[in-house]
Amino acid sequence: MINSRKISWRERIDTPLAKHYAGLAAILLLVVGLTVQLGLDLAATSNSFSNALDGKQLELRVKELEAAPLRDLDKRLKDSRAQIRSFYSKRIPFSYSVIASRIGELQVNSGVRFARVLYSQGKPGVDLTEISVDAGITGSYPQVMHFVNSLECDQNYFVIRSMQLTGQQGGQVNLRILASTWLLPTDAAASGLPLTPNAVTGSAHIAGKEGE
Repeated sequence: MINSRKISWRERIDTPLAKHYAGLAAILLLVVGLTVQLGLDLAATSNSFSNALDGKQLELRVKELEAAPLRDLDKRLKDSRAQIRSFYSKRIPFSYSVIASRIGELQVNSGVRFARVLYSQGKPGVDLTEISVDAGITGSYPQVMHFVNSLECDQNYFVIRSMQLTGQQGGQVNLRILASTWLLPTDAAASGLPLTPNAVTGSAHIAGKEGE
């Protein structure tokens, strides 16, 4: 006689096969959970490593920028010294007589006349000593401008400090010009020039050595 008793749900899940499937499902869920957790941990580790790497790269870049001014410093110092020596040899007179002679040549070439030319020297510097030139010149306006332009463009290094027109008569202008050039301290000491006063105004008298 066939047993037609209906199997209940509780009885179905209590079979060995059902228990096997349930255990397998639990294992699969555990594996999935561990996989997800591992992925999250790897992502966090990767981000942390990436951030640390970015921080190190930034720190390295900052160090490179800080060190940049010092890069090739020896070569740049050597080049600077060479440029200074070249400037001195080409633009700085080697004696007072060279300055006076050149001023005289510019006078002749421009056609102006000197009312006076006084020379004096400043305090000796570490590298150079300033030589002041106080000149009163007379000539036509084109002649005076020719002299001024020639002085500024001369191979010897002259810097015009001030200019003052003191009168004009019969097409002639009178100009007082104060200019500076430089000598090496040893050359300035050998020149015998008097010291330049500390302060010089436009109309002040400058004690100095009369131009030769």
